[in-house]
Amino acid sequence: MRILICSFYFPPSGGGGVQRPLRFARQLPEFGIETHILTPGDSKWIHRDEPTTGIPERFIHRTRYIGPRGRLPAEELYGLNGVPRLLKKAALTPRRFVLPDENAPWLLTAIPSLLRVVKSEGIDTVLTTSPPNSVHFLGPVAKRLAGVRWVADIRDSIVASHERAVERLSVRAKEHTQQYVVRAIARHADAISAVTEQIAAEMRSAGAGCPISVIPNGADFDDFQTLEYRRTERFRITHTGSFFGKRDPRPFLTALAQVEDDVIACFVGDFRSADAKWMRDVGLGDRVELEAFVPRRRALELQRHSDALLLLLPNVGDRGVDVPSGKIYEYLAARRPILAAVPPDGAAARLVREAEAGIVSDPDDVDALRAALETLIRRWKAGELPDVSFQPEFEERISRSGRAAELADLLRGLR
Repeated sequence: MRILICSFYFPPSGGGGVQRPLRFARQLPEFGIETHILTPGDSKWIHRDEPTTGIPERFIHRTRYIGPRGRLPAEELYGLNGVPRLLKKAALTPRRFVLPDENAPWLLTAIPSLLRVVKSEGIDTVLTTSPPNSVHFLGPVAKRLAGVRWVADIRDSIVASHERAVERLSVRAKEHTQQYVVRAIARHADAISAVTEQIAAEMRSAGAGCPISVIPNGADFDDFQTLEYRRTERFRITHTGSFFGKRDPRPFLTALAQVEDDVIACFVGDFRSADAKWMRDVGLGDRVELEAFVPRRRALELQRHSDALLLLLPNVGDRGVDVPSGKIYEYLAARRPILAAVPPDGAAARLVREAEAGIVSDPDDVDALRAALETLIRRWKAGELPDVSFQPEFEERISRSGRAAELADLLRGLR
């Protein structure tokens, strides 16, 4: 069997969105599935990493991307007022009119490359993985023009992002266009793999009659095999990942300011300038370290060397209960205790409790966050904050290799 994974995010692009397609591309050949990748040569994403993919270059097919570069609009607008702010807003506006998302121009070069690779490599199944959602338009093209099967892998909700403020007219209009993507998948896909049950339910509600499998993100335990935990003289809690949308570090930082013990919080990744200024204004400058985006290997080292890890997910009602966060699996693989500031009834909270991997707290409850932090510090002082250990069956169930096996079963079951 030969498949082609179409992924907008792939090395040298950096960030969490790269890992799922990269791991599938590495591991599916272990199950007898020859795997090719179609991806932009340069996605113009804001972060770059240069990891060794572990995949022979002849299986990676790169195409030119002519769309807009990745940007952080809130950061570009921060500190601007008057005419400069209006001009910057005007410069950022055109990308909002590219539908269904700003990366859709990649289709112009991806479609001819897709058809060429399918023919030259004898591909029999195309797998499109989102975000961005526009990548799924490659599926019907491949199916109709090349006669191959199509699997849609959906990593984030297409119709209801928990990070977007739905009350904004522009956002509602954008989400309305996503229905075209949903209908294309529901009508034409031969199978769907969804990261969460909530996403799978959305596709069932859209009328998808094809097989739908829930294949969550997974933990890459092998990535941490050579990394050792290092205790220092100061309790350190680390958050890796970027802040965007409704993700808010301020309740945790407020709790941190109330803790009397000597503790330092390290935030690695994009941290909003407005939050950094607020943090300095409340006198937290010596208790917080901010480090910009780092290569994945360095991020894993920082996680492993920390006394505890901080997971922050926002309270956004039903839209956020089943958040498909890949970060929770990375934290579990690091085996350091987790302070999970997440919706208490959500998927991330259930996973932390099941693994007995840390403490769950409402992300907006300052008192509960302070109590959780103080508990971790007290256990650390007493030498009672060891690595988290898992039952072998639990570790096997959440491992990324197990997820690849599930996808392989799905692919081989196509008719």
